[in-house]
Amino acid sequence: MLTVTTHSVEGKRIVAYKGVVFGEIIIGINVIKDFKAGLTNFFGGRSGSYEEELVMGRNQALQELEQRAAELGANAVIGLVVDYEAISNQGSNMIMIVASGTAVVVE
Repeated sequence: MLTVTTHSVEGKRIVAYKGVVFGEIIIGINVIKDFKAGLTNFFGGRSGSYEEELVMGRNQALQELEQRAAELGANAVIGLVVDYEAISNQGSNMIMIVASGTAVVVE
């Protein structure tokens, strides 16, 4: 599945628009990762534990988006956008990742 952020694919012609597709995932961040991230925040540097979660979540959201596009008969997704949102509820932290785009057929 070809997935691009642009609204066209260079050298290809869009022959059918199949609709907007989404891939959504919500990742729960556990207490240990919160603690490690808190230390990183205090001392400075990158939070490897959160970064790993983001990479995993983004990959899962993209896989879901591509699967839904394939179910519509598309062979590409154009206009890809990936959004992230932090959700906090009564001490539990979660990250929502949403990938969206337009499923198309290109030749």
